[in-house]
Amino acid sequence: MTTLPTPPPGITVRPATLDDADAVCALLNEIDLLEIGRADTSLTEVEADLRHPEVDLERDSWLLLDGGRLVGYGLLWDDSGHERIDMDQYTLPDRQQVFGHLFDLMEARAVQRAALNGAPRAVVHMHLTTKPTTDVDALRGRGWRPVRRYNVLTRPLSPAADPVPSPPPGVTLRPCAAEEDRRSAHAVLQASFADHFDFQPRTYEQWLHDVDADRADWSLVWIAHVDGIGDAAAVRTHDNRASSGWISNLGVLREARGRGLGGHLLRHAFGHYAAMGRDRMGLGVDTDNSSGALALYEGHGMTLDFAVDTWELTRPAGS
Repeated sequence: MTTLPTPPPGITVRPATLDDADAVCALLNEIDLLEIGRADTSLTEVEADLRHPEVDLERDSWLLLDGGRLVGYGLLWDDSGHERIDMDQYTLPDRQQVFGHLFDLMEARAVQRAALNGAPRAVVHMHLTTKPTTDVDALRGRGWRPVRRYNVLTRPLSPAADPVPSPPPGVTLRPCAAEEDRRSAHAVLQASFADHFDFQPRTYEQWLHDVDADRADWSLVWIAHVDGIGDAAAVRTHDNRASSGWISNLGVLREARGRGLGGHLLRHAFGHYAAMGRDRMGLGVDTDNSSGALALYEGHGMTLDFAVDTWELTRPAGS
């Protein structure tokens, strides 16, 4: 039987529930202010995370409380069904003991989940801004290392500068109004990202959970149909961030690249959100993306807001 480490003096630990979403959101925004200068986490994002289909809240979530104050939060999930485990953690920067205890709990659970999958090791990933409140020296001391960088890019919008563009010849754009459209968007995005770093294949049902489908605005997801090819590109956006509209995924099938589809979908999103009254659009991009996505976005006027690193820890599943 596994013995869990003892919490620091004065700290209590319990699993999260959906009723804790407001408190978790407040903690994440407190850390956002320290790291990027603004509160940028929405309650809907937190609720979607807590509903993730591969999260068992009783075993894969942690709230660390000092009295009634939430000072640490962790969430762990397993999309791979094998060695790759993901985690997300937040602790206030003056709580070093809390940080260490939370990582003890999360790393042990990650190893356990990989072992339950029959994997020989756990390869754990998490994301941190490049100016994190987390003690990166302490992280390195635990065996973590950064392995990839993502840039968060933004661009100002205005109705005058960003009209909704006409599609290129032979291209038809449509929103995901029906079930068959959503299935097509899923298929296009899965195929478009299949060769990308850290991609984890998701069934249609898993993807619906991932995108919080019951509350998603499907009019903000568009598919590009190309004559002679079929549905060849898709962009998924959402409007639940305080600071900007957000492009979650933009993918073009390999056989349809070089036709300007990515740029058209990008400009379409700009124009649509500008007409909605949004004055800013953002997205995240892998800086080592081989498809040229970073150059595409920068060529359309998007500039660096802040950067995020993927950190990795590898542990034997028997440890």
